Amino acid sequence: MATAKAKKKTVRLASGRKRARQDVKLNAQNSSLRSKFRTAIKSVLKVVATGDKAKAGDTFKSAQGVIDSIADKGIFHKNKASRLKSRLAAKVKALAAPAAA
Repeated sequence: MATAKAKKKTVRLASGRKRARQDVKLNAQNSSLRSKFRTAIKSVLKVVATGDKAKAGDTFKSAQGVIDSIADKGIFHKNKASRLKSRLAAKVKALAAPAAA
């Protein structure tokens, strides 16, 4: 019975019903944005794995915008966004270092 989802109780107050409707809508929006965020990060990591420096830089720049917009909307904390951008930037920069040496 642990796998069965607990049935949610219906809310009696009109304000509670409205809040429940809004929560469904907001949850869908946040899920979509979170997915976009994860896709942006994965695309940068994939390009870094191939070793294409120019393409990695371009992909990182586009991912930065996605990460910043997600942080601005409050879906992730700004420090988390900053940390992820820093780590991605280090990986992109590491591509350039062996080529220069």
